[in-house]
Amino acid sequence: MEIIKTPKSAFEQITDYPFKENYVDFDGIKMHYIDEGKGETILALHGQPTWSYLYRKFIPHLKDHRFIAPDLIGFGKSDKIVGSENYSYDLHFKSLKNFIDKLDLNDITLIVQDWGGLLGLGLLGQFPERFKRVVILNTFLPIGKPANFGFKLWQWFAKYHPSIPTGGVVQFASASKLSKEVVAAYDAPFPSKKYKGGAKSFPALVPTHPSHDGVKEMKAAREVLSKWNKPALVLFSDKDKVFSGAEKFFYQLIPTVKDDEKIIIKNAGHFLQEEKGKEIAQYIDKFMKGKKLID
Repeated sequence: MEIIKTPKSAFEQITDYPFKENYVDFDGIKMHYIDEGKGETILALHGQPTWSYLYRKFIPHLKDHRFIAPDLIGFGKSDKIVGSENYSYDLHFKSLKNFIDKLDLNDITLIVQDWGGLLGLGLLGQFPERFKRVVILNTFLPIGKPANFGFKLWQWFAKYHPSIPTGGVVQFASASKLSKEVVAAYDAPFPSKKYKGGAKSFPALVPTHPSHDGVKEMKAAREVLSKWNKPALVLFSDKDKVFSGAEKFFYQLIPTVKDDEKIIIKNAGHFLQEEKGKEIAQYIDKFMKGKKLID
């Protein structure tokens, strides 16, 4: 496999991501992460085609906690493997397990969204003892059911587009107009199509058949969450073209959210961290401190 790094110059125009770079090694591949603040550990996982930049608005409002957000392999400032065929659920899962092992993370408050949910909740299902709380944003736990027509179109687009427009995807999935600087920041990790194997691969990796990789982990996550007796917070947005309404699945699945007052993040699309980062972070801060979420 050919492993490449996005040149640091690609990120120089980003002015709202002032965080120190940190790296861990996974089989010769460097995974980048941010690690800000002190206190209880938060592990925040992004999805496709974003990176830890997505969580930048959370950090000022979670100053009493240690906020850790890695870039998945193929994304952000992490190394890129050339060729979408070289990415798999197993690669991402094992790299995240390596990540929490090397940082010796325990008593984790897990925040997941999009593919961060398929991977992060998969980790929680395998190692529930390492997690203290879970925050679930705009994601799902597919177990091999056939894809609907809309998702098949997305898979087709990602597979056959000559150079998937990452910043454009974030804008398309948002409810509001993003600035050109923000769109450029989501494009920054991918200076050419050679860097986009990870972003290109994810739609095809969603398990749409019972034999697909990840189904075992997704089923285990469902089982663990169905008996979850620790704190859980579910925050979905109202204008997500993919997952609006799917919050009901988690309401019904997780015992510790069944009786809670349900909160929907208004006027936000799929990447709700981008559009409503401050609001969501304030809810999470209250959640972690055991405070009432709605005054």
